[in-house]
Amino acid sequence: MRSHYCTDVSKKDVGKEVKVCGWVNSYRDHGGVIFIDLRDRSGLLQLVCDPADNKKAYDLANNIRNEFVIKASGKVRLRGEGLTNEKLKTGEIEVVVDDLVIENPSAPLPFVIGDKDVGEETRLKYRFLDLRTPENFAKFQTRSKAAIATRNTLNHLGFVEVETPVLTRATPEGARDYLVPSRVYPGEFYALPQSPQLFKQLLMCSGFDKYFQIAKCFRDEDLRADRQPEFTQIDIEMSFVEQEDVIKVAEEVLKDIFKECGHDIKTPFRRMDYKEATEKYGSDKPDLRFDMPLVDVADIFEKSSNEIFSKIAQDKRKNRVKAIAVKNGDNIFSKRQMQGFEEYVKKFGAKGLAFFQVKEDGLKGPLLKFFEKEDIDEIIKRCNLEVGDVVFFGAGKKKIVLDYMGRFRLFLANEMNLIDKDKLEFLWVLNFPMFEENDDGTYSAMHHPFTMPNNIDDDIEDITSVAYDVVLNGIELGGGSIRIHKNDIQQKVFEKLGIHEKEQRDKFGFLLDALTFGAPPHGGIAIGFDRLMMLLTKSSSIRDIIAFPKTQRAQCPLTKAPSHASDEQLKELGLKVVKKQN
Repeated sequence: MRSHYCTDVSKKDVGKEVKVCGWVNSYRDHGGVIFIDLRDRSGLLQLVCDPADNKKAYDLANNIRNEFVIKASGKVRLRGEGLTNEKLKTGEIEVVVDDLVIENPSAPLPFVIGDKDVGEETRLKYRFLDLRTPENFAKFQTRSKAAIATRNTLNHLGFVEVETPVLTRATPEGARDYLVPSRVYPGEFYALPQSPQLFKQLLMCSGFDKYFQIAKCFRDEDLRADRQPEFTQIDIEMSFVEQEDVIKVAEEVLKDIFKECGHDIKTPFRRMDYKEATEKYGSDKPDLRFDMPLVDVADIFEKSSNEIFSKIAQDKRKNRVKAIAVKNGDNIFSKRQMQGFEEYVKKFGAKGLAFFQVKEDGLKGPLLKFFEKEDIDEIIKRCNLEVGDVVFFGAGKKKIVLDYMGRFRLFLANEMNLIDKDKLEFLWVLNFPMFEENDDGTYSAMHHPFTMPNNIDDDIEDITSVAYDVVLNGIELGGGSIRIHKNDIQQKVFEKLGIHEKEQRDKFGFLLDALTFGAPPHGGIAIGFDRLMMLLTKSSSIRDIIAFPKTQRAQCPLTKAPSHASDEQLKELGLKVVKKQN
């Protein structure tokens, strides 16, 4: 139906006949001549319907409105002097229409295409309209290029793409499973996979050596800007490898994806131990586009005459006292802002937020009276304080302090516009703890129970694992580990977790069986494809780069999912819906 996409028409086509198709982006009647901005996936092209050239096309154009689908043919000409539009790729030319066809009219629109002020609920309800803009198309074009680059790179490296089951059994992976009832086996359920973790390990036991998949995963968890109930990951697993081999492959994949999408990134990426990342930045996914580290001042506060602070500081295993120095903060922040900072950190468990201001005559602040002069001098030296700076302090339980001070660091950076939005700062975080303590004092695997430990015979709090995360601009892109392939090590991990033999067999029997039949050393990584695309396209949410996403309440306004099942469907599945008691 077409000879050109809209933006393929250019000055070199002047005098030629072209055929174009698309949607009416806008139309204008200028003194008896109608101008139509035609839009297709590539962009805009101006059509001119002049009764002097073709009365039939002009009369038909009088009936056209926004978002009508039309076909047009005509000759390309240069726009008149002073009428070029430098904002458009086709701004120097226009098409004089000699034949016009209305393929389909449009009902009145619920919103103007491309309007940024339309609420998300409305945009998702009419997602097929929301996606019509060239800007949105460009995002999915980038996504397509990234997927093709992934497949090309991994194919070149000798990987085999294998699809793993979507209907499987529930396995404990940290989030709730989506369950699918079985009609054939009443009262039994499939689970949608949170990841292909167990299957890719089975493929290594099958001798496939190098597996990958751009896999759909499902998790029934609370949503936010970078989470969806269904998401996509680049899933990779390799046999006879060590950590360095996996990292090298992941860097090559990411480098080729970014190159295909117009960015040259340098490898190898910077590396940092989990302990350094959390202690220095309050996060296992630190944003390194700006400085402002957390500084440990527990030894100084231990000598404070304030018993609350000194007692906290004495238990250096369970507690933390951290400082954040803000350059020129005393000249930037008002008293009202400073009060707001305390309210901000209280949302994340802080009991307060102490601070010193650096004045010409020294430090000022309500805590000053609790410290000797040499201790004040040490704070100034350690935090590299100068006149005009502010230093904030957080004290309390280790996990809580690191969390809210890490969040506060990011909050301050955004308030002060310290973050270069065009910068790409990659980082590997290594040597994660093998286990993490739960609120009830029990322990669970930080990644999963098949992660290879470094030092399994040490105290449980001190055991680290051969696990690694790749981070970009403070967002975790992906993570992986070297897996346990020896039964004796696996049993020690289960013992630390308190998982007895019956529970092992119930949850992981098929994998444990496979590991007894000659399992090779193996490891891998999963890279969050949606998060990667969000960063590549500078989108504010992964919902922007998923064609038909769910809202933060896990609903689809377009299809009205989830929805009620009919009585017949429920009966066939042997199910009955019981209303939840308040």
